[in-house]
Amino acid sequence: MISELATPSPPPEEEAHERPWEELSKVIEAEDADRLVELLEDLTSEETRRALSRLSNEDQQRVVAMLDAEHAAELLESLPEAQAVDLLEEMEPEAAADIVEQLPDNIGADLLQEMDSADSEAVLAELDDADEADHLRELTTYPWDSAGGLMTEAFAAFPATHSVGHVLQELSENAEDYSDLDVQYVYAVSDLGELRGVLRLRDLVLTPRHRKIEDIMIRDPNSVQALDDLAKLAGIFREHDYLGLPVINENGVMCGVISREAVHDAAAEHLAEDYLHASGIVGGEELRSMPLMHRALRRLSWLAPNILLNLVAASVIAMYEDTIQQVIALAVFLPIVSDMSGCSGNQAVAVSIRELTLGLIRPKEFLRVVWKEGLLGIFNGLVLGLLLGAIAAIWKDNAWLGLVIGGALWLNTILSVLLGGLVPLLLKRFKIDPALASGPILTTCTDMCGFFLVLNLASAVLAKLA
Repeated sequence: MISELATPSPPPEEEAHERPWEELSKVIEAEDADRLVELLEDLTSEETRRALSRLSNEDQQRVVAMLDAEHAAELLESLPEAQAVDLLEEMEPEAAADIVEQLPDNIGADLLQEMDSADSEAVLAELDDADEADHLRELTTYPWDSAGGLMTEAFAAFPATHSVGHVLQELSENAEDYSDLDVQYVYAVSDLGELRGVLRLRDLVLTPRHRKIEDIMIRDPNSVQALDDLAKLAGIFREHDYLGLPVINENGVMCGVISREAVHDAAAEHLAEDYLHASGIVGGEELRSMPLMHRALRRLSWLAPNILLNLVAASVIAMYEDTIQQVIALAVFLPIVSDMSGCSGNQAVAVSIRELTLGLIRPKEFLRVVWKEGLLGIFNGLVLGLLLGAIAAIWKDNAWLGLVIGGALWLNTILSVLLGGLVPLLLKRFKIDPALASGPILTTCTDMCGFFLVLNLASAVLAKLA
């Protein structure tokens, strides 16, 4: 008789990877630092992030405390920035400083910039190297999405007076260091570090060794300023096929190189932030590993004011209560008109925010938005109004009801796309985040106007509808 074949159990390593936080919890309880290092090295970055997010805040801090500074820095690099910042802020400044010293300068500066200013300064005060502390302070002055915030400070630069042979020898003797930089260009600078030119590696290899690099360099290459914002950077890389560009400070001194990939990633991060803001997640990134009350209060700070805004919109319905009682069918179409108009307005909001981010439009260009969105609103509103109006007329066998509903949707669609296109520009002019405030403003206006148009038009022809 053939026995039934049992499904083999997955190996222990596979089980650990399925639920890595369970193994991590066991290691924490055993206080086995060596096993902790082995486990973290065996996990991918994604598995590490997932495992840490399942642990309590106390256990997360215990994990970092059990690691030496080098391994702790590697762990923080793999975590979301908000989570890494929280862990650093909970540590003693001296321990946090040891970890920051092990991080690449750009990552360390990003984390310090996101920390509370007092905590950040306390960590900088504990750094052993005062020059390094001053350097990190300088980096934290750059917005994270500026050229200075996105650049890497690792690049190959040599005085313009050096010979080709000298440069090639330097590259050869330090090949391991330069290979990590993915060097494709060599930059020529003055004795003060001012950018003078750029050379391709092939030009160096094919040039006689005795010639100076200033004789063969491309002079006055394109560069960006350290404080140039993401919109400007995205425009440059969109218009040109650069893999990277040198970054200079206000004195013309070269301070880093910004890559196309870094700009692309920053633009994606901006879109993610805009989506969170538009969804009512305010105060920065939110992760479910954060404390419950912290998350609840941040969400309520956006949700609570919306009660007042919705009451304003609902007050319009109360003004026309008698009309609704006489034509009950209007209650069916009120939410449809407001929702369809709101969807059209949100599309306009998204386009305006995107164009503002890319630098394709300026906050004062209201007439362009009115013209472009107005034409689109007239066309789309007419199509949507005819469709919904026809449905209303056929359902109740009343052409006047169709005209009221269709006309209200047409007019409200025009209004909503105009508001959706203009509100982000107006908010941007007043230094208010368009992604955060545009949604509630648009929703309230489209609801209020939609209700008003439907009920006002219905009141005008009430005898034809009853």
